[in-house]
Amino acid sequence: MKSNNIQAIYVMWLRDMKRLSRSKSRVFGTLMMPVFFLISMGFGFRSGFSFSGAFKGADYLDFLAPGMIAMAVLFNSMFAGLSVLQDKEFGFLKEIMVSPVKRWAIVLGRIAGGVTTALFQGLLLLIISLFLGFKVVNPWSILLAFLFMFLIGLCFISFGVAIASKMEDTTGFSMIVQFILFPTLFLSGAFSPTSSFPEILRLLSFADPLTYGVDGLRASLIGVSQFPLILNLLVLSAFGVFAVSLASFLFINTES
Repeated sequence: MKSNNIQAIYVMWLRDMKRLSRSKSRVFGTLMMPVFFLISMGFGFRSGFSFSGAFKGADYLDFLAPGMIAMAVLFNSMFAGLSVLQDKEFGFLKEIMVSPVKRWAIVLGRIAGGVTTALFQGLLLLIISLFLGFKVVNPWSILLAFLFMFLIGLCFISFGVAIASKMEDTTGFSMIVQFILFPTLFLSGAFSPTSSFPEILRLLSFADPLTYGVDGLRASLIGVSQFPLILNLLVLSAFGVFAVSLASFLFINTES
């Protein structure tokens, strides 16, 4: 039974990889908005945007790029839940749920495939950022940045699967996800430091897991952050454990 569960995780992961290889428009579409913001805001505000506090003297393009990498991972991650609804619609979910594997293995397979896809998107945007003039403080720090990309993907893919587990139609899912996405993104400090927010928004940003992901990416890639690196890592990891647990609980109790 244990080998069946491992095989199920691998099969679900492989299925997502094949979907990705056949959906070049998906890769292009999810990258367009972060690239647009990176070019329009990164170069448009570069000369006129000045920082105070921890980011004093930082270049705006260097400040913005980690936020846009997090944005690419976020968008790809949240919409991964759509595949759960599509599988419900076409009957695939019912077939796999009656197979001799645990439902948690199906969830982990979904999450593994989604995280791999999100990491691929984040890597593509990082490469594009480098060509646009983004400067990484230390090439080895990219490995740490991958860890934060992984944790961001883990958190929001799990939230997407959790939401999809309790829904039946893709239209409703898309509306709820969009309602969550933009407040999550703008509260994270992806475009400006959270220290410049009004008090109420700054307090709300502390409850946003993406805040710690964006700040962790900045700490990794440009060597400057608002919070200690270890704090970002611990908080984001805790959110990740909670999100995976929530997704597993809701998916295990869902009706196929």
